[in-house]
Amino acid sequence: MSDKKVWLVTGAGRGLGVDIANAALAAGHAVVATGRNTEKVSAAIGEHDHLLAVKLDVTDPTDAEAAVAAAIDRFGRIDVLVNNAGNFNAGFFEELSPEEFRAQIETTFFGPVNVTRAALPVMRGQRCGLVVTISSTAGLEGGEFTSAYAASKFGVEGWMESLAPEVAPFGIRTMLVEPGFFRTELLTPESTKYAKSSIEDYAERTEQTVTAWKAMNGQQGGDPAKLADALVYLAGQPEPPLRFAAGADAVAAFERRANNLLAQANAYRDLSSSLALDSD
Repeated sequence: MSDKKVWLVTGAGRGLGVDIANAALAAGHAVVATGRNTEKVSAAIGEHDHLLAVKLDVTDPTDAEAAVAAAIDRFGRIDVLVNNAGNFNAGFFEELSPEEFRAQIETTFFGPVNVTRAALPVMRGQRCGLVVTISSTAGLEGGEFTSAYAASKFGVEGWMESLAPEVAPFGIRTMLVEPGFFRTELLTPESTKYAKSSIEDYAERTEQTVTAWKAMNGQQGGDPAKLADALVYLAGQPEPPLRFAAGADAVAAFERRANNLLAQANAYRDLSSSLALDSD
């Protein structure tokens, strides 16, 4: 790839997507900034000669194909796709309706799938490209109140890890980004929906957890502008990492997950290793 690349960023109307678009533009790249409302995208990022705002609902495959086509029509290529759009349907599993659970998967799992499916033929034709997908430490560690969100992020982790060797022969790389707690807009009412408290057994914990999550909004320690700059830097490397732990809390989550898996592997090592068929 040349030094100047064409970035397509989803969820660029607010939050981290705006920071990523601005960081890419500041580094001299062209940006296709997408969102459900192009006026909000343009207002959030501002005017720029190398910026194209495009409507994109990531849950709609037709929208994804149209956004990719618009990017090619304007800039002729797509070098970096950033699957950033997301939301958070929070609640205890039994209190999340099937519709709420499915809606989470549609946005934060099938959303990146839809956009990547539309962009990969372009990257294959170019024989180069980078697919960046914003995952989460919730894609490494499950936790109460995050069952739907974690399910979608665990799915993203497995999909991207499996996609990497499939597209590597075409010069396409993938990078998963697992942020810890950054001061984005994920926990604002526009992005987070809480399941209705409906089961008495969960009522007290629901109230405590919702209060805690709401109090965390605007108090997160991570700087999204610094994360955006880090992503621009990593995208420029000859071999971007398959996974990037974003934040000191994310590094700690990586280490916790690795240590827990080792402990679980060793806990019943003899039993686990005794399950082969007996030789004749």
